[in-house]
Amino acid sequence: MNIQSTINEHHQSPYQSFTREEWEQLRASMPQTLSEERLASLRGLNERISLHEVSQIYLPLSRLLNLYVAATQKLHTATNLFLQNGHSEVEQKVPYVIGIAGSVAVGKSTTARILQALLSDWPTHPHVDLVTTDGFLHPNHVLEAKGLMERKGFPESYNVRKLLQFLIDVKSGQAEVHAPQYSHLTYDILPDEIQIISQPDILIFEGLNVLQTRHTRTSKAPRLFVSDFFDFSIYVDAREEDIEQWYIERFLTLRETAFRNPASFFRRYAQLSPEEAVLTAQSIWRRINGPNLRENIEPTRGRAHLIMKKGRDHGVQEVRLRKL
Repeated sequence: MNIQSTINEHHQSPYQSFTREEWEQLRASMPQTLSEERLASLRGLNERISLHEVSQIYLPLSRLLNLYVAATQKLHTATNLFLQNGHSEVEQKVPYVIGIAGSVAVGKSTTARILQALLSDWPTHPHVDLVTTDGFLHPNHVLEAKGLMERKGFPESYNVRKLLQFLIDVKSGQAEVHAPQYSHLTYDILPDEIQIISQPDILIFEGLNVLQTRHTRTSKAPRLFVSDFFDFSIYVDAREEDIEQWYIERFLTLRETAFRNPASFFRRYAQLSPEEAVLTAQSIWRRINGPNLRENIEPTRGRAHLIMKKGRDHGVQEVRLRKL
């Protein structure tokens, strides 16, 4: 083997890359189950995803996940069969957990909702739940007491112990697990509301930092990590300058809509001029969201099983699948 071949092998990517057209070919016979009306209900603010992109990107991914879930279920069946040979207890039903990570404004919530819809439409009609990590943020009064309101969304702003216990309970096959709820309108935890998770076939767990292997800057970081409970993980990726622009566009739309609600935590921004709103959004990005992306979120990209790379138009241009 020559030196150049050695260098190429050393730098070989752990991922296999696909263009949109190449990835679409892997759809095989997966049917399109979404209508335009249904897709509209799943799109995030300012998202421009089309049924064509669903067919090209999300249906092949749905097929892949269908195969992975089936293989995992066979493994659980084999384990149960083994345990029955000398053990009276049979393993409880354990959900297949899919983690979705990515920056603020990159579109990971839309990705999660579309996948939930497509996976729920499989011929077997599996029970698919979606939970976001927003509910596991510390309440505002705790963040204020700790001086962390400007660090909301950073690893230290989450109740990691509670988050991990939730996933432990889910993966233990508990009949009913409760997830706390968060309001983007009031920008805080809803203390009297919960989401009940009752042994779904698939759980999609979506959040900024779900692929991290550290949660604090102290030596007392937990030995368990959120991603330890994932069967499959997805990172929604894009250039930072594009994500920042999408964040600004979303901020301007919210200024005309949700921010005008008297109950909105951000109602003060509704009175800004367009120019002031752009400057405010840029400031928030550069103080909070940008640093969080660079320091905590983007470094975890290489831990994902699959990376969806978006272009400036918000469309997925490339899919990278980790080699087994």
